[in-house]
Amino acid sequence: MGKQKPAVAVKAAGEIRVGPAGWSYADWAGRVYPARREKGFHEATYLAEYFDTIEINTSFYQPLKPEFCRQWLMRVAANPRFLFTAKLWQKFTHEGAATAEDERAVRAGFDVLREGGRLGAVLLQFPYSFHRTAETRAYLEGLLERLKDYPLVVEVRHASWNNKEFYELLHEREAGFCNIDQPLIGRAIRPSGRRTAPVGYVRMHGRRYDTWFSDDPEAPPGERYNYLYSMEELEPWAERIRKLSAHAKSTFVITNNHFQGKAVVNALELIRLLTGNKVKVPEPLRHHYPELEAISSEPAQEPTLFPNPPR
Repeated sequence: MGKQKPAVAVKAAGEIRVGPAGWSYADWAGRVYPARREKGFHEATYLAEYFDTIEINTSFYQPLKPEFCRQWLMRVAANPRFLFTAKLWQKFTHEGAATAEDERAVRAGFDVLREGGRLGAVLLQFPYSFHRTAETRAYLEGLLERLKDYPLVVEVRHASWNNKEFYELLHEREAGFCNIDQPLIGRAIRPSGRRTAPVGYVRMHGRRYDTWFSDDPEAPPGERYNYLYSMEELEPWAERIRKLSAHAKSTFVITNNHFQGKAVVNALELIRLLTGNKVKVPEPLRHHYPELEAISSEPAQEPTLFPNPPR
């Protein structure tokens, strides 16, 4: 990473919450989380010490079980500012064949989080192949109507959606627009700081051009998200986020470059850039990413009881 510029904090009108996408990754053990875990350890509780949001991504693969959601509410109870966001099941966004029963299953989990006062947004993440046509617009409009009682955010990745009519639709339905950072390949939608609803949203996917569309079965799991942003790359995003939050009631900034905990590193750095304050850093993480020492609010614990292996 290059030389860090001084952080400049700009007070925003709305609240900003920064955090990673997901918490259950095998390569976070001993890197983000302690190598030896105390009895009762839970990843969400641990992360809620450092962040005010986590995007739930398991909800993309199957509906959330209400009993798990109730447990998660308890896991983050110590952080009064904490809000979850959750991705909508891919049956709705990628397959387009969701039934009324599927909707009931999805609502069962989301409603537990909402009733607990911890649901900040539901993310409708569409793939790059979801281009703007009369049919896809109608489908999206129907989905927004179907789930309108939730705080919705829409992520599209193809530039055909960069259209005034689309943004007006989101505004009319009070659905947020998800501003994304992704590899700019083909007609990929470009970075922006747009707000269409009281909820502002940003997702950072990394910039792995070589693996973004790769179907290589030999590629390691998560390799497409193996990207660490530099401070110089984060600074323009910090400025967009400040401007976005000045007009949004609540803004969520999610780092999805989860490979080997890089999402956590960049989330901490974004908090530093946005607030101007040093941040609390997970002890295992600083051993793998020594650049975090410059923004850490606390000195390293020496000696460590269970030293981590070198990077």
